[in-house]
Amino acid sequence: MSPITQTKPLDVPSAIAQRRSIKSFKSDPIAPELLKQLIELTVAAPSSYNLQQWRIVVVQDEEQKKALAAAAWNQKQIIEAPVTFVFAADADAWKEEDLEPILNEGIKTGAWTQDVVNYFKKAIPQTQQSLGEKTREYAVKDAIIAATHLSLAAESLGLSTCFMNGWIEDKVKEVIGAADKPSLAIALLLPVGYAAEPRRNPGRLPLAYNVFVDKLGNPYQG
Repeated sequence: MSPITQTKPLDVPSAIAQRRSIKSFKSDPIAPELLKQLIELTVAAPSSYNLQQWRIVVVQDEEQKKALAAAAWNQKQIIEAPVTFVFAADADAWKEEDLEPILNEGIKTGAWTQDVVNYFKKAIPQTQQSLGEKTREYAVKDAIIAATHLSLAAESLGLSTCFMNGWIEDKVKEVIGAADKPSLAIALLLPVGYAAEPRRNPGRLPLAYNVFVDKLGNPYQG
């Protein structure tokens, strides 16, 4: 079966407005060059200190998909979609072994001076150590930001996604080969493919219901 392509990408506002979580996918494969484009747009996401604490596993093998689905209460979208992205987050990614390549890349691109890098070498460990147990939370936030980039990029390029927060972390870690990595947290799963159902819009609450100005209780009126 030949991959489907979309010749004209949607602009960002259109992709945001159109995106819905899709639970049924066609079996059509994603072209390799399109998949690479999605991955490149995903890792273009911002992250704290540019630490890039996400660890993204692109699950395509049928047996791996079945094992991943079993770790996610047998939700069928993982089986149906040609690819499921597992977004994990490494709470230890700020340590020297992972930090050095990031600092070197910043100098290589010209984005950072040596003075900036010297500052980061001190500031990043201090900041991360001060977070204590929240280091995991901060890493997960960065991974979720990257997943949002993927979702909107996919929508723009004619694909659909489904944010999944229903899975058993230990089992997912086992599937992706991370059972022995206590610093690794699973942020979410994101199947990607071509929709086999319409994009139904369940609507949103009026802005004044949950958007406020300056303080809670002062609703935004638009």
